[in-house]
Amino acid sequence: MLNKYARAFFTRVLTPFAAFLLRRGVSPDAVTLIGTAGVMAGALVFFPRGEFFWGTIVITLFVFSDLVDGNMARQAGISSRWGAFLDSTLDRVADGAIFGGFALWYAGTGDDNALCAVAIFCLASGQVVSYTKARGEAIGLPVAVNGLVERAERLVISLVAAGLAGLHAFGVPGIQVLLPVALWIVAVGSLITLVQRVVTVRRESAEADAAAAEAASEAGA
Repeated sequence: MLNKYARAFFTRVLTPFAAFLLRRGVSPDAVTLIGTAGVMAGALVFFPRGEFFWGTIVITLFVFSDLVDGNMARQAGISSRWGAFLDSTLDRVADGAIFGGFALWYAGTGDDNALCAVAIFCLASGQVVSYTKARGEAIGLPVAVNGLVERAERLVISLVAAGLAGLHAFGVPGIQVLLPVALWIVAVGSLITLVQRVVTVRRESAEADAAAAEAASEAGA
């Protein structure tokens, strides 16, 4: 849902920056790679040590590369299937690093196996939610559904909560509880979104099969 409204806004805001990078000879693919590397570093260096505030700051600095690279490609007129594939693939890598960082914290110093399992579920369900749409589209279905918790929601909820939870290290009491709450919200929301997409694909596939059968019947007649 956030992706529908926020993406257009941030694309407009980041357009001048994208144009600046193009003038400096930076390619969209380079921005994609650097952005993913930055997100992975922020998540896997800081989160497992419980440094959620600084980890979130680093990730936030790089996560907008997902909007900048596509903007650059459109401005330069070089949008390609390869660029779309690379961007989508590295999005999954970045998401895995973020929730993997949470899982490492709770598996180690955070010492909470239940929350470690929730973080792993968030990681896995996020990958599957993306896969269901990609696979549905690959077999010719529109997958016309806006899920409850898509990638934008997963990132905003988890990163805002992590950043605020990190303020506990600066003496803010009780705020660390926001991260567990956010992980549970993302887990439940991702499960609902997965069900929404599976139901949609099932309905669309049934409609497509019925239409194909009717067309074959009419052709045979």
